[in-house]
Amino acid sequence: MRTTNTQAAALLAAVLLAGCASTAPQYYSLADATPGAMPASGAAPAFVELAPVAMPERFARPQLVVRQKAAIDGPQVDILEEHRWSSSFENELRDALSSGIAGRLGAVDATKSGSPRGQAVTRIAVQLRQFDAVQGRRVDASFSWTVRRGDQGPSLACQLSLSEPVEGGGIDALARGAQRTTAKLADAIARSVTANACPG
Repeated sequence: MRTTNTQAAALLAAVLLAGCASTAPQYYSLADATPGAMPASGAAPAFVELAPVAMPERFARPQLVVRQKAAIDGPQVDILEEHRWSSSFENELRDALSSGIAGRLGAVDATKSGSPRGQAVTRIAVQLRQFDAVQGRRVDASFSWTVRRGDQGPSLACQLSLSEPVEGGGIDALARGAQRTTAKLADAIARSVTANACPG
């Protein structure tokens, strides 16, 4: 009888451990492993600095916020506890954009390290206005941003809406769609810095 109870307890422990292992969060990054090429025209600034990304409070969390395909026209969204960005979404987006923009411009990313005294810095501020991720369909996103060269002078204000198709129905495919959306935004911002004009 004791052996049976011991075996049952061991089996229950194994089932509980397996359940815990199967619900371990999956983590995703918005960083682009293969950033786009540096724009051909204009001179790149020596330093760029990206302000914290402004976004609606519902997105400022590490969990992915998605819509099911069947609920594309409805108000319901899912907050996926088991699928998360590697940091809070606003920090993940800022890190991916700051490194991506600097890489495309051949500039130094001064977002966290700062710049030498007296060195001109191009300051960029981004606002996320919409980010609608629909499983198995697409990522719809809308952004605005400003670019200011140095501490004086006028700033350039731009906006961009993107719709990135998602190939596949899983969350991995949706995260890759969000990553491509971020890369396209970095491309557009880098072009606006180089040309001192909003992308057409």
